[in-house]
This record gives sequence, structure tokens and C-alpha cells, in this order.
Amino acid sequence: MGIYVIVIVFMLASMWVSWRLKSKFKKYSEIPLQSGYTGREIAEMMLADHGITDVRVISVAGRLTDHYNPADKTVNLSEYVYEARSAAAAAVSAHECGHAVQHAKAYSFLKFRSAMVPALSIASRYMQWIILIGIFMLQTTPIPLAIGVGLFALTTLFSFVTLPVEFDASKRALAWIGTNNIVNKQEYAMSKDALKWAAMTYVVAALGSLATLLYYASLLLGRRD
Repeated sequence: MGIYVIVIVFMLASMWVSWRLKSKFKKYSEIPLQSGYTGREIAEMMLADHGITDVRVISVAGRLTDHYNPADKTVNLSEYVYEARSAAAAAVSAHECGHAVQHAKAYSFLKFRSAMVPALSIASRYMQWIILIGIFMLQTTPIPLAIGVGLFALTTLFSFVTLPVEFDASKRALAWIGTNNIVNKQEYAMSKDALKWAAMTYVVAALGSLATLLYYASLLLGRRD
């Protein structure tokens, strides 16, 4: 029952945070930006101000699909941000450019997270099956579950390494839009609030992963006792 309680608690927390994020984004998307800049223009200006000339700003389909791709050096802005002129668009476009700045400056946590991706892709592919087999075989041998816990620990570590990467990108974004006349005082507060709720989605995911890891670890340690 323990794992079900953990899943339900963090599923509800994730749904609530996601709802708050969408609500905030919708609200701040409806307020015109006094400077009149679009998300695309803001991204291009921030990249230029940091001397980054090899990153393209492109539009992608969907809502809240914005991301920076270090593989092809593109800042991908959703259609609701790319041509939008709002505090939400300013926050999101600058945040994604914050990741591009991290990449250009070889930010340590971003490098560490990127280095984990190959191992993480393999771990996530087999982890759940190994854990399931490990639970069924727990009374016979703890080895499969121990392997599964190790793989899950890797995904949990990745979740926590992601936190400083996201927080730092938001910090860079807010500092830049606040000092370059992109937003006024009221719009800055909106941008900061939107990014706060975006960061909360990562916090909930990391805590949920940690709680699940501790549960699986307790099963393993209980078997050894």
C-alpha cells in the first residue's frame, strides 16, 4: 500500500501545481507587454546581448512545449510564446535563453546533467521492469531489486540536478529582462511568479522521485533484515 499512497499524494500535488502553472500562464498571457516585444524578439535580444550567435530561435507546436535543445542549439518557443507580447512570453522566452547562456558558459550543473543523459536513457528503459521482477523475487534474492533501486537512484539524482539548472536559468532570465527595459515593475513581478510555478513542477517531480526511491530502498533493507 505504501507505494500507492506515495504515487497518489505526489500525483495530486503534481496536478495541483500543473493547474496553478497553467492558470498563471493564462492570466499573464492576457496582459499586453508595455514594451511591445514578442517572445521571439526577446529571445533574440537576450542571445545577442550575451554574444551568442550560433543559437536559432524557432517556433514549435503546442502549449508549454518551450525548451532549449543543446544538441542542435535551438531555443524552441511554443506558438503561444513565439509571437506573443505578454509578461508570460517574456518570462518563458528569457528562461529558455537562460539555458542557452548556461550552455555557452559551460555551467557545471548543466554539463553534469547532460553527461547523465545517455545512462539515464538506458536506465529508464529497463528500470520499472527490473524493480517489478525484484519485488516478486525479493524472498528469493535481493539482487534484482538492488539493481532496480540503483537505477532509480540515478533517475532521482537527475531530478535533483535539474533543480539548480532550472533555478539558475530563471535567475538569469529575470536579471536580464529586469535590467534591459523588457518589462516594467508590475510585469517583472508577473514574470517572476510564472517562473516560480514552472520551477515548482520540477520540485514536486524531484520530491516524488525521492519518496519512491526511499520506499523501494525500505523494501530492500527490510528483506536484508
